[in-house]
This record gives sequence, structure tokens and C-alpha cells, in this order.
Amino acid sequence: MNNLKYIIINELKKNKATLVATITFTILLLVILIVPKLYPSGYFALTDYDNTNCPPTLKHIFGTDYLGRDVFIRVLEASKLSLEIALISAIVVVVIGTTYGVISGYYGGKLDMIMMRIVDGLYSLPFIFLCILLVAIFGRNFYLIFVAIACVSWLDVARVVRGQTLEIKNKEYIEAAKIMGLSDFTIITKHIIHNLRGTILIFMTLTIPSILYTSTFLGFLGFGVQPPLAGLGELISEGSANISIGYWWTLLFPCLFMVLLLLCLNFLSNGIKNIFDTK
Repeated sequence: MNNLKYIIINELKKNKATLVATITFTILLLVILIVPKLYPSGYFALTDYDNTNCPPTLKHIFGTDYLGRDVFIRVLEASKLSLEIALISAIVVVVIGTTYGVISGYYGGKLDMIMMRIVDGLYSLPFIFLCILLVAIFGRNFYLIFVAIACVSWLDVARVVRGQTLEIKNKEYIEAAKIMGLSDFTIITKHIIHNLRGTILIFMTLTIPSILYTSTFLGFLGFGVQPPLAGLGELISEGSANISIGYWWTLLFPCLFMVLLLLCLNFLSNGIKNIFDTK
């Protein structure tokens, strides 16, 4: 534990981009979680019907939309929703991919061949098309959004986990565990997955920004969550429709938040990857 702590501190000292991203993302996360709670009306906080489509002012620092809703609060709420979708989807992706990859690699043989051919077949299908199809079939429910994304995002995890499982299962301690009579379930959970923790965490951090981008893209296309909820994709789509009539702030600020979140998450992912590669 002390060694890992030293590696983390050393990585932050060496990689200034990771340090800045960590600090920036922490501040953003605190603002996203805390500031909307200061307003009792939540999502529709600071609705100003006398100042619809108002540009940024001291009262509304990001301006207002066509209903007089404060864009700053809307962006914070949308960022929170988009991050929730990305985090839950990433967890589902890692669980599905790890389970699939471990079973395929551990048992090998014909089962491994069949399971990997299924993965190859899914790789040939258009990723975005599958997401849109699932959302179109099951609707724009909040929970179904991240399930739809997760169901077609676990392939890379499965392949990498399967490859590492093939390597780990030939280790001497795995053979010793089999001789001792331990069940396959115990060997998989106690020894193989235990040794894949670093890989799983790396994939988790790499998957979150990818899914954040995907969910935003789906929201922009109109396949996101249902009103009155809105993610960053829905706000960007709404803002792009308003830019032609001069309401630039409804597009600029959601885009800035999206870019800032993606930059922070990508730098954090690279930093965590470097930490575990070093370890």
C-alpha cells in the first residue's frame, strides 16, 4: 500500500497534466454536486420568465434559455446526469467484459473459440447503430440508456481479460490450487480476477470518458433521456438549434463543460494507466 502511495505521488509530481486534471476534475465535481442543491427548485432553478433568452449577466452567468431557465444550473445538472450514465455504464461494461473474458480464457478449447467468434461478429457491427437500435426499441428510459451503451462496449475488455487469463491460468500457483481441490469458481474469483485488478481499474477509467462521449452523441441525435431530464448532449443539440438566431451561450457553455470533462477524464485515465504500468 505504501509502495502504491509512493508511485501515485511520484506520478503526480512527474506528470503535471495529470495533477492539473485531478485538481480541475475535483473542483468541477464538487461544483456539479453541491451548487444545484443550493437552489430548492432543483433542475428548474432560477427560472426567470421576465428574462428569456438572456445573454450572460451577473444574475445569470451562463445566460438563460427560451423558458428563462438558468443555463448554468442546467449545465451542472446535465453534467451530473451524463457522468452518472458514464459511470454506471462503465461498471456494467467492466463486469460483463471481465466475466466473459475470464470464462473464455480459463476454460479455453471449443468454448473459447465459440465465445471469441461471437466477439468478432459483434465487432463487425456498427457500434453507434447498435446503440441507436437498442434505444429505439426499448425507449429513452434513463436506465436503458446506459444498458444500451454497455451492451455494445464490453468487447475490448473481454479480449484483453481473456488474453491475460490465458497467461495467468498457466502459473504454478493456479496448478497448485487445482491440486488442492479448489473449485473453478474459487480459482477464478480468488486468484485470476484478483490478479486482474489493475487491468480492470485501467479499463474502468478509460471507458468512462469514451461512454461520456457516446452518451452525449446519442443525446445530440435525440436518443438521450426523456424531458424534463437532459444530459449534455440534449443541451448541445438545443443550443445548436439556437445558434442561428444568435443565442450562442446556449451552445457555448455546454460544449465547454463537455470538453473540460473529457480532457480531465482522459488525462486522469492516462495517469492511472501509468501508475499501474509502473506498479
